[in-house]
Amino acid sequence: MLKIAYHPIYKHPLPEGHRFPMIKYELLPQQLLHEGTCSESNFFEPTIPDDSDILRTHTKTYYQDLKTLNLDARAARKIGFPLSEELVKREVIIADGTIKASEFALQYGIAMNIAGGTHHAYSNRGEAFCLLNDQAIGARYLLNKKLISKVLIVDLDVHQGNGTAEIFQGDTDVFTFSMHGKGNYPFKKEESDLDIALENDTEDNTYLFILKETLPKLIESEQPDFIYYLCGVDVVASDKLGKLGLTLEGCKERDRYVLQTCRHNNLPVMCSMGGGYSPDIKIIIEAHANTFRLAQEIFF
Repeated sequence: MLKIAYHPIYKHPLPEGHRFPMIKYELLPQQLLHEGTCSESNFFEPTIPDDSDILRTHTKTYYQDLKTLNLDARAARKIGFPLSEELVKREVIIADGTIKASEFALQYGIAMNIAGGTHHAYSNRGEAFCLLNDQAIGARYLLNKKLISKVLIVDLDVHQGNGTAEIFQGDTDVFTFSMHGKGNYPFKKEESDLDIALENDTEDNTYLFILKETLPKLIESEQPDFIYYLCGVDVVASDKLGKLGLTLEGCKERDRYVLQTCRHNNLPVMCSMGGGYSPDIKIIIEAHANTFRLAQEIFF
């Protein structure tokens, strides 16, 4: 059964006119239920994880400062959300959703989080709507429990996974692969194990060709036994924070290829949704919903 982490806290109140489309976390589960892709039994509600699960990835000082709302003004500004107890609680619960979904992926082959993909969170700071790095936390959790021995992170959000790259610098248990827009945030990139920077307006055929050339070789060379897939839909041409040129269908084919590759290689995969900032919320929901539809089609 497809298990999906979701909690009402995911939809966090923001100041009017804020550019982050928080409403998607309410609309996406509604859409999946409405169309019959998922039923209530597919969803589980994450809780507060143990501090030790967070501290394998983030520094004690940073995590304490977050929990006590003690970040300096500049550090808080870089996060892009007004800092509050409820916001921090939300981020911690999202991280727990990814931890639990990681365990479900080992059981069922795939599991997902309605939120997450917070790849701009570094070990010692947050930025760009990311406070805690959910997939890094999940990976360290599975490795610490000795449930797996090698992770491949496939980050196909339009923005480079700079925080993820920093966290796993020099860590041979985790291979970080980020394919992102060259001329986009973050303007100072970190060094993933493999970075592929794409030109502005890269279209479906070019994008899919590069992905299909790259992913099988990585699986062959790295021999992972678990994949984290960050499936941001900010790669579509309409996205206001992305600069690539994919169609909705191209984005769907990207997901189809990654999930089929995982299934074909018997590799459990945990998916976090990542970014999506098209002005039309319907495009964001449709692009994200495609990932869940494909998960059901390919794995169940």
